[in-house]
Amino acid sequence: MNQEFPFDRFLKSNSQNTQVTPINNNKNNDLLNSFFKSDANQNPTPVMNSTTESAVEEFSDAEIMALENEILSTLQNALSIQKYNAFINSKLNVKSINSHEIILTTPSEAIKNIIKDQYSPQISEAVNKVMGQELALTFITAESEVKVPVFEKVDAAQVKSTSSTSSASFQLDLNPTENDLKAKVESKYINHIEDTDASITIDPNKTFDNFIVGPSNNLAFAATHAVASAPGKEGKYPCLYIYSDSGLGKTHLLHAVANGIKEKNPELVICLISAREFMKELINAYKDKKLDQFQKKYSEATDVLMIDDIHELKNKQSTQEEFFHIFNELHAKGKQLIFTSDKAPQEINGIEERLVTRLQWGLVIDIQKPDLETRIAILKKKANQLDLYLQDEVLALIASSVKSSIRELEGSLIKLSATADVMNVSIDIEMAKELLKLSGIEESKKVTMETVAKATGQFYKIPLADLKSKSRNADIVSARHVAWYLSKKIVGATYKEIAKYYSRKDHSSVIHGYNKISELIKQGTKVSRDVVFIENNL
Repeated sequence: MNQEFPFDRFLKSNSQNTQVTPINNNKNNDLLNSFFKSDANQNPTPVMNSTTESAVEEFSDAEIMALENEILSTLQNALSIQKYNAFINSKLNVKSINSHEIILTTPSEAIKNIIKDQYSPQISEAVNKVMGQELALTFITAESEVKVPVFEKVDAAQVKSTSSTSSASFQLDLNPTENDLKAKVESKYINHIEDTDASITIDPNKTFDNFIVGPSNNLAFAATHAVASAPGKEGKYPCLYIYSDSGLGKTHLLHAVANGIKEKNPELVICLISAREFMKELINAYKDKKLDQFQKKYSEATDVLMIDDIHELKNKQSTQEEFFHIFNELHAKGKQLIFTSDKAPQEINGIEERLVTRLQWGLVIDIQKPDLETRIAILKKKANQLDLYLQDEVLALIASSVKSSIRELEGSLIKLSATADVMNVSIDIEMAKELLKLSGIEESKKVTMETVAKATGQFYKIPLADLKSKSRNADIVSARHVAWYLSKKIVGATYKEIAKYYSRKDHSSVIHGYNKISELIKQGTKVSRDVVFIENNL
């Protein structure tokens, strides 16, 4: 008697000659091999449920595990090691399979969106290859499960103090002048824009859930999320280095990691500190003759060391010496190390070569300026937090005008929100232009297909004439496709208009080029970063 392949039970056929191709199993997987036993012709016979031909039986846990391993193995072969470890490994699991769909679980809503948006085609292909039939993908998150609330004891005096301070900050004078009101607005804006104090306290409001993910930061988000789930030697990235310009989310991710570790591993000792504060502690330790206590605090008592703005250690020889030994001891013990900077390790002048080498031991990731869609998403989320209603045209104006820093982007909303609150007015596009000094910016920087072509050619160092030519050189073709993509996305040109500008007989090649770049962006390749850079400089 033939034993059915697990998925055969879902097949609907009145023919007894139905043939199913078994899994192409490259591994000696006993569980998978036991799923089917071929007859003399090596064709497994489908077996239906005894009650009804279309009834569905559930897989056993062992079968689900074996199929999950085979699907993940297929995905691992289809993706680069870095992408697989960052986005798939330990983040994607099979929950159940039925006759028409496979249900996959992810650890959070943010991870689910990244996997669904960027890797659905590869996952679908892997599932089809393993199961021998096309299935619909359904993604769910582990966050949907009910969590037991955690209560922390809060000192009553602290609550009273905080409450009185908060209420005082919103209390107006009896007869405030217009200048008083404007000063109040400016004060809120400056408090937001200024860098935080060197002494860092973990901010419970900075989490992965309220971090906006886009092409410019998705790898940094995935890596830090992985660290929060499995810090130290148990995880994939025991040493992580993130660099970018100021105000692009590095510090937010540090706090998000700290909050994630506190939630999942509350027993671990976390030290989140700025490089400047680290130096002050060392100076005080020298002065008070307590160097031993300083060394024990970091080398023996710390499980997770996170230092913000590590480049501040440049030209500080004594501090670098102590940091070198602390790094070595923590790394040898398998502790978690995370550093942020405004430069890549090798670009920091005044840092010893041996330290540069150690900072490069782990994963080094950069965060670029966010693209237009990400900037708009950030503004919408921040406006919602501030309970501030703004028309889409106002959000688009701010997003297209402020490109260099997320902090400045959010600061614009802080100013508008404070104005609406303090002066009791509604914000329209004209008022936004006046308050943020954006009048005329959107007109003076109008983007056309010509400006897109020139900016793309300049970035890739390809003459405009070559970009518009019929050349099939690989570099030129790739740059041309990027220009087509940006012309469609930013300028809003039609495929026919783009084809005409680039002297193409029909627009089918433009469609192909646009789709190719779209797919590369979803995969998080270098092209996605090129596109963001060019767009931010238009």
